[in-house]
Amino acid sequence: MKEYFIDITLPALADMDDIYRYTKDRFGDPERAGKLYDAIAKEILSLDKMPLRYGIPQFEPCIRLKLHRMLVDKYSVFYLVEDDTVTVTDVIYSSGDMESWLGQRHTPMH
Repeated sequence: MKEYFIDITLPALADMDDIYRYTKDRFGDPERAGKLYDAIAKEILSLDKMPLRYGIPQFEPCIRLKLHRMLVDKYSVFYLVEDDTVTVTDVIYSSGDMESWLGQRHTPMH
């Protein structure tokens, strides 16, 4: 079975840190926050095998960029699959306006 290299971008790592801090502060429970962070990280690392098992959401910029989406708890992990690499670009709360958030973050530069 083909294995992919996992690349987590700095913005995606910052998203994960924000999720950790929010969960820790909201619930006053660093252990809970750590478990959520670890669960997200574990699922991201599982993308080294069969990353195409998750689809591309039918909204922009996912369609244009070919961003796949994987759900982990209440969070969406967005990533690209190119050659032998999976690049995680964003980790955001699934109930928010993901289309606007991703559109702002992935606006093409002119």
